[in-house]
Amino acid sequence: MENTGFSPLCEKIIEKGAFKAAVIKTDDVETDASFRTLCEQNVCGSYGRNWMCPPDAGEINELIGVLHSYEYILVYQSVGTLEDSFDIEGMAEAAINHHKLMYEVKKTADCEKFRRVLYLGAGGCRLCEKCARITNEPCRNPERAIPSLEAYGVNVSQLAKAAGMKYINGQNTVTYFGAVLFDL
Repeated sequence: MENTGFSPLCEKIIEKGAFKAAVIKTDDVETDASFRTLCEQNVCGSYGRNWMCPPDAGEINELIGVLHSYEYILVYQSVGTLEDSFDIEGMAEAAINHHKLMYEVKKTADCEKFRRVLYLGAGGCRLCEKCARITNEPCRNPERAIPSLEAYGVNVSQLAKAAGMKYINGQNTVTYFGAVLFDL
C-alpha cells in the first residue's frame, strides 16, 4: 500500500464521507477479463440497459488496458449498517449514499492537478433515474456518468486487500468501493 504524498487527498475523501481511502499504483490492481461473464449473467439487471455497463461500456480487454495505462488509483470505500443480512432496504440506502459520495469524491479530485483522470464506481451508473440506454438514446450526462469497477475487470476483493482495506467490514454491514485513476 502506498500513501506517501497522498495523505492530504485521502483525508479530504474521508472528510467527504468515505470510511477509508488509499492510493496505490495501478500495477497493484488485479484485473481479469472473466469478470465480464458475471456481468453477462445480468444478476444486477443492468447488462445492456446502462451505458456505463457491459456490453456498452466497452470491450473488456480494452478497458483493462485503459485502467492499467494510469499510474495511480485512489481507492475509497463506504460502509453501511444493516438491521440484518436480509436488509435489502438498508443495502439500497447504502448504495444511494455511496453514489452521492462518488460525486463528492469527483468534485474533490477535479480540484487536483492531475494530467488525466478516470472515475470508477460501484455497480452501474445511477446518475439518471432511467438510463437513456433503455430507450436507445445517447447518454444524457456523458461528462458525469461513472462506469463501474467491475466493467473494467477489477477484482474488487483483491483491490481492497491491495489498498489495505477490508472487503467485508463485519456482520450487518455492506461495503461499496469507488476509485479515481490518475496521472500526475
